[in-house]
Amino acid sequence: MTKQQRINAFVKLGELLEKQPEDLTQIIHLAQHKNPWYTIKNVERAIHAISSNLTEEKLNHWLLNYPDLESTKTVGLILAGNIPLVGFHDILCVLISGFKAKIKVSSDDAGLTTYVLDRLKQIEPDLESTFEIVDKLKDFDLVIATGSNNTARYFDYYFGSKPHIIRRNRNSVAIITGQESPAQLQALGHDIFDYFGLGCRSVSKLFIPKGYAVSHFFEGIADFNNTTEHFKYTNNYDYNKSIYLINGDKHFDNGFLLLKQDQRTASPLSVVYYEEYDSLADVENELNQQAENIQCVVAEVQLNIQSALFHFGESQCPALDDYADGINTLDFLFANQ
Repeated sequence: MTKQQRINAFVKLGELLEKQPEDLTQIIHLAQHKNPWYTIKNVERAIHAISSNLTEEKLNHWLLNYPDLESTKTVGLILAGNIPLVGFHDILCVLISGFKAKIKVSSDDAGLTTYVLDRLKQIEPDLESTFEIVDKLKDFDLVIATGSNNTARYFDYYFGSKPHIIRRNRNSVAIITGQESPAQLQALGHDIFDYFGLGCRSVSKLFIPKGYAVSHFFEGIADFNNTTEHFKYTNNYDYNKSIYLINGDKHFDNGFLLLKQDQRTASPLSVVYYEEYDSLADVENELNQQAENIQCVVAEVQLNIQSALFHFGESQCPALDDYADGINTLDFLFANQ
């Protein structure tokens, strides 16, 4: 197959996903029973984010500087399942580049990846021989694996001898200056609450100026109070709240989100940590020191930082070239063709 044929196949896939045919609607409704975190709204949000990138213009621009290749090499993919279809970008990179793929999906996937790949085969039968879903990876040339810090150590042990990308835990942060409008703070709510904060692009920490009135932030995110309608999120909120109360830990509470001052970046579910700052230069310095632990930064100011920078409300909608952990997946593949 040529690169253009592969592009055409993914364009048609994007069009199909955006239309959400009846069988996809059924899969979406079933997914929330298999994985309660995969609510209908969150699955549809993930599907829309994918389909919006699968246009001919975007795909051609993304692949413009890469050759038309049909590789004999196979890439082993170990996909995460923390949010719906989180591994799709890796699948796209591998297949559209002309490589073959052996794909190990997460047990949390709820059948979504299988559905998408089945429809891709129907759209372009010539792609069927280029990928398979497997229970165990073997007979591959390269590997891209995503997991926790613990599983990453196993990945390093088992796959370290092959060309690889191994991703670990990362979190995202936001910077508030105090000049934000209510609309901007509401947009920031999406960076925090979309996918219940389970993604590596979910904001888990705020940097706020000293003296900032937290009530302004809480007013801005008030529309997300329906998050507590989800029982698993509420269980986490109630648990963390009780721990802070028992321990006498200072925190802010608006009834559905807890704010706690902490230097760490990775906060528990339903909690966002915060740090106060004197100057943005201090924040830049800290972010650059922690760059390996940060997926992206959300702010409405220009910053001199190593991490990817997004406007409020945009962290959960990465473009095709917004690569996880800042590692260009296409460069990795073509360097090992």
